[in-house]
Amino acid sequence: MRPGPRLRSGGFRPVRAAALSRILVLGGYGGFGARLARRLVGRGHSVLAAGRNPQKAAALEAACANLRAVAADRNGDLLPVLAAHRPDLVIDAAGPFQGSGYQVPLACIAAGIPYVDLADARAFVCGIGTLDEAARRAGVAVVSGASSVPALSGAAARRLAEGMESVRTVDIAISASSRATAGASVARAVLSYAGKPVKLWRARQWTEGRGWQELGRETFVVPERPPLRNRWLALADVPDLELLPAMLPGRPAVTFRAGTESPFQTLGLWGLAWAVRLGAVSSAERFAPLLLRLQRLTQGPSDGRSAMSVRVSGLAGGAAVERRWTLLAEDGDGPEIPTLAAVLLAEAIAAGRVPAGARHASALLPLEAFDPLFATLSVAHGVDEADLPPPLYRRIMGARFDALPPLVRELHEVHRDGGASGEGEVVRGGSPVAGLIARMMRFPPAGRHKLHVAFRESGGIETWTRDFGGHRFRSRLGVRAGHLVERFGPLRFHFELPSDGAGLRMEMRSWSAFGIPLPMALAPQSLAREWQEGDRFRFEVPVSLPLVGLVVRYTGWLRPD
Repeated sequence: MRPGPRLRSGGFRPVRAAALSRILVLGGYGGFGARLARRLVGRGHSVLAAGRNPQKAAALEAACANLRAVAADRNGDLLPVLAAHRPDLVIDAAGPFQGSGYQVPLACIAAGIPYVDLADARAFVCGIGTLDEAARRAGVAVVSGASSVPALSGAAARRLAEGMESVRTVDIAISASSRATAGASVARAVLSYAGKPVKLWRARQWTEGRGWQELGRETFVVPERPPLRNRWLALADVPDLELLPAMLPGRPAVTFRAGTESPFQTLGLWGLAWAVRLGAVSSAERFAPLLLRLQRLTQGPSDGRSAMSVRVSGLAGGAAVERRWTLLAEDGDGPEIPTLAAVLLAEAIAAGRVPAGARHASALLPLEAFDPLFATLSVAHGVDEADLPPPLYRRIMGARFDALPPLVRELHEVHRDGGASGEGEVVRGGSPVAGLIARMMRFPPAGRHKLHVAFRESGGIETWTRDFGGHRFRSRLGVRAGHLVERFGPLRFHFELPSDGAGLRMEMRSWSAFGIPLPMALAPQSLAREWQEGDRFRFEVPVSLPLVGLVVRYTGWLRPD
């Protein structure tokens, strides 16, 4: 991959703000709260570390000058605490924010005190705008999500998307070092959605994944540093999944995956998510105390390295490109990263650069604003860029592709993610054998159905998922020896693609099962065709078998979403 675009300075100027006389940090002695409190003190601010455990707060007070311990419960009535201490800013680092109400920012609004939090709970962060009118009337800034997500991830995604006419996908990944021991609130947050539905924008529509599923590995690479290889990650529910599709041009599909250095821990979460998904466990959240004990028992030796990456693909100047920003944190400095956005936004509020109102942090900071704070840590980061291969059908057809009708061409211009919607009509064969084969292939039932086709491309392979009114079947398409290869499970069908200005056809030339070539005399008989009719992409796919007759025939129309 080639180096990415140079990061240019944006409108935000990371100048040092005047020291705030008092910043009240809720959860100021917790895992992230204590790191945030120490960093604020180190930058000349006075900090009130608040929480329900006076012993822990007193220990931090003894170890850190210019810090005072304060007794406070974020779930209780904070107005007396705010009235007694009159902080210039409140930062909520306590959590968990999953399932939490807005009692803390509402108390700050009532007291006329600006508010920032480190929330990564999707509903909490995405809903903070409901407080906008009240915050404006009170003349205070209310900012949610001042953490790795969505503040830092949003900054990286927006920078990578610069100059793109259309963004197709955003993939975010975070892998934490085993030294980044989770506290009780983090454990409850992580388990709250394990195995539960996670709303995702994919293939140009809202669909559903499952928390801590979609398991895979990720390698993180930054020049001049040893790569972080094969970290296990799984799907996590964060605000970016909802915020970034609406924020970036082209409304891209967004995925966020997370995991830890320990394979046992990530794979254990994945297994627990399956137990919830299958109904064996109603909710994984009650296992939070056990998770903390297991984390300590399975921590093992650690290299102290954490990583984060944001990968954006899209069209820039008509060409398909992929840009990736990667951050590697070493020497156990990874847990410092989630606190940095809160420091920047606290000082921006002090300098009057954040107007009154309630908003999420995803669009407030440019990526270069983090550089001075990265410089204080064992952190390396960089951007690289690569061209993506041409779409599959263009690679197979060459110059003939440009002669196709516009809608046929557009539907096959698959770059990472896409979708089309319309209507389909299905006719099933009447024989029992045809019915059995149709069920085995998961073909939809006879009738007229609403139709959506999801396109997903990775590594030059396209996956088409056809949804006829909730009845889904999928195939994978690739190329071999100049032929289109469509795979249904162990079956592979090789097609030529004759075409003209009216459309294209798919003519079968060979087929196989489990890699074993099969005689064409036994092959399914199908002459699929695609054409344009007005403003609609039209298709017809008949499938018959020797001695059996018609198995299924589906026809219909689509428009790209």
